[in-house]
Amino acid sequence: MEFFRRTYWRLIWSWKGVADTWKNESSFRYWVWANLVAAGLAFYLPLSGGERALVLSLGLLVLAFEAINTAVEITIDYISTERHPEAGRAKDAASAAVFLSAIAAGVGWTVVLVRVFNT
Repeated sequence: MEFFRRTYWRLIWSWKGVADTWKNESSFRYWVWANLVAAGLAFYLPLSGGERALVLSLGLLVLAFEAINTAVEITIDYISTERHPEAGRAKDAASAAVFLSAIAAGVGWTVVLVRVFNT
């Protein structure tokens, strides 16, 4: 029973994080909408199950990195409102993670679309 209780609370806390990030972070909302469009395309286009799983999973990874980026920014801003080069580097690195995951999603979509339109 302890497993189920802990799982329940993990789901509650995770959903709370998603809802708060949606409410307070415009970049997260942007990526959610981009993912909804991409999901629509993934189900409309004649993709294999593996291709569909790839592009949908990569989209979710972009959202995960955006949530981590938000957490880094909130933490740094909480610790100090002073501008510090190391704080800037941390924020830039977290932003780079979002950027690189978006590139990965773009690469995945490109490979899949090249296959779809060349068959």
